[in-house]
Amino acid sequence: MAVSIEDIKKLKELTGVGLTDAKQALVEADGNFDKALEAMRKKGLTKAEKKGDRETREGIIDSYVHSGRIGVVVEVNCETDFVARLDDFKKLAHEVAMQIAAMSPKYVTEADIPAEEMERVRKEAEDRVKAEGKPADIAEKIVDGQVKKHFTEQVLMTQPYILEEGKTVEDHIKENIAKLGENIVIRQFKRIELGVNE
Repeated sequence: MAVSIEDIKKLKELTGVGLTDAKQALVEADGNFDKALEAMRKKGLTKAEKKGDRETREGIIDSYVHSGRIGVVVEVNCETDFVARLDDFKKLAHEVAMQIAAMSPKYVTEADIPAEEMERVRKEAEDRVKAEGKPADIAEKIVDGQVKKHFTEQVLMTQPYILEEGKTVEDHIKENIAKLGENIVIRQFKRIELGVNE
């Protein structure tokens, strides 16, 4: 089946791959654009996961102020100064700053949650489940679910991404790793809200 040059260009733009790879994906998907895009995204995310171990010493610090009431400063790292200067990378850093302003996370990743805080939340959940008299075989699953739900919105990477439904911040970062070809890490952030001490 013949594939159109418009589809090839569109697929290239959306996934950040070369024209040859975009054409190959469309051929393999029998010209079905959505199928080709899905296949390319899966490949890209696989590549992105492999890049996740690479060192990130470059990057930028970006800021965002919302209505003069909420301010965010965020450090986003990549591997090279070249990528740090790209508009796509700067845009990503700004989107992350907006996410932090809107969703007020406390931690970057689950690994940043202090053990005592995790323990405190788990204990509260266990006490609640015990008080409800749930059977022991399902009590642990309920506790795990409650703990996960509690931290999902407090951890930046697991939050629902505000600019695209059905996607987490981590998904958005991985897509940018695939697109830019380098590991990307959100190192730290600070969120300040007028009249609120955290």
